[in-house]
Amino acid sequence: MPDAPAPLAPYGPLPTGGTARPITRWGAEVMHRPQQPVTVYDDALRALAADMVATMVAADGVGLAACQIGEDVAMFVFDCPDSTGRHTVGIVCNPELTLPEGRDRQLDESEEGCLSFPGAFVDCARPDSASVTGTGLDGEPVEFAGDGMLARCLQHETDHTRGTVFGDRLPTKARKKLQKAHDKAAGDFPPEWPAG
Repeated sequence: MPDAPAPLAPYGPLPTGGTARPITRWGAEVMHRPQQPVTVYDDALRALAADMVATMVAADGVGLAACQIGEDVAMFVFDCPDSTGRHTVGIVCNPELTLPEGRDRQLDESEEGCLSFPGAFVDCARPDSASVTGTGLDGEPVEFAGDGMLARCLQHETDHTRGTVFGDRLPTKARKKLQKAHDKAAGDFPPEWPAG
């Protein structure tokens, strides 16, 4: 079997050397309000990004926002495949999302989950392509775009920086199904997960 292609990293690799932290769950105040914009690009921000990457990897996720480890910072990290299976990696501070409109707008009804509501997945309609602009860890402009799961990830993580969890986008019946799946899996995800 051939090796998978190297991830696309247009702004360099994700930071390493961080420490996995417990993931903050839905219901915590920081998850449900807009996050503070990044205005200082320093070693503390880089250290936070490294911890976010370590936590995302430990949780086997494809994206993670700072609020998901309890930090009130408008930033997310991701390592996510597009519709072809090719991974893109990156970091976005102060993300601004652009979605297709009119005839270009097609919805993808795929399953979605959230590391802050672990063990539960339901269908969630989102546009099938998306782009995000923002800044990187040194304040440089960054832009990422994609389709498939990458489009979903860019939308999901930008939502987190605005205080929106994907359950907020679900009709009541789907949210109840999500809650039931989460409750059933709760024993597999203790409060310190994935740091423990």
